[in-house]
Amino acid sequence: MRCPYCDCSNTKVVDSRESGVSIRRRRECSLCGRRFTTYERAQMKSMMVVKRDGRREEFSRDKLWASLTKACAKRPLTVGSIDKVIDEIEAHLSEQSKAEFPSQSIGAMVMSRLSSLDQVAYIRFASVYLDFGDVESFKTEIDALLDTGAMRNGNSDINQLALLDGDIAASAPSPESTAHPHAKPPA
Repeated sequence: MRCPYCDCSNTKVVDSRESGVSIRRRRECSLCGRRFTTYERAQMKSMMVVKRDGRREEFSRDKLWASLTKACAKRPLTVGSIDKVIDEIEAHLSEQSKAEFPSQSIGAMVMSRLSSLDQVAYIRFASVYLDFGDVESFKTEIDALLDTGAMRNGNSDINQLALLDGDIAASAPSPESTAHPHAKPPA
């Protein structure tokens, strides 16, 4: 393995960890001393994605990872949980006997997994994937999720969506209830 920093071909593995479908290796260059990470995965069969307009392109794990990373940006999710979603989707596709998959079915698999992983990431992904034309269609999707219970993990979930119903006063705590016990009341 060549060093990505100095192009030296003499690198050594300093740490190796297996994680289901891949092996993560931490390497160190013997020339410049810098460290870098590589991943080893089994070569999957060639899979094609059929786009909405009929174009075909090769399935790209990197492209799926990039779209999930955007949807999950600034959310309390680990890179490992994103990788797990991609691993599950990739494994499901490779188990199928066919070699072509509509982009809609891949998008549906992503949405299915995101709905139980993170509400906000789900809505972010859905807003691009479902191509919401207006706020009403956006609200309709959120309402459908609330009706099916996919986003319900307790009262905090309802409070996160209170702005959509104009119900912020009902769900927001009063200033008195959140005030520090030793704070002076406003004049």
